[in-house]
Amino acid sequence: MANHKSAKKRARQTVARNEKNRSRRSVIRTLAKESEAASATGNKEAAQTSLRKAVSALAKGAARGTVHWKTAARKTSRLAKRAKAAKKA
Repeated sequence: MANHKSAKKRARQTVARNEKNRSRRSVIRTLAKESEAASATGNKEAAQTSLRKAVSALAKGAARGTVHWKTAARKTSRLAKRAKAAKKA
């Protein structure tokens, strides 16, 4: 356990940041799964709408440091590729 005042503050900040990041990661994962599901159905409008939401959440997560920017770019690329394949079908 932290003994100094500054160390106690850092511990409090870490707990708060972990909760926020856990929540943001959960939202990102949920939207990514929804995008994948919409792409799997072949409905191009639903796939595009859900892709837009997922890409936005990934970009925000990368900007805030919740996920690494390269991870966000990779996931965005893969989701876009699947959405594009759904449009062709």
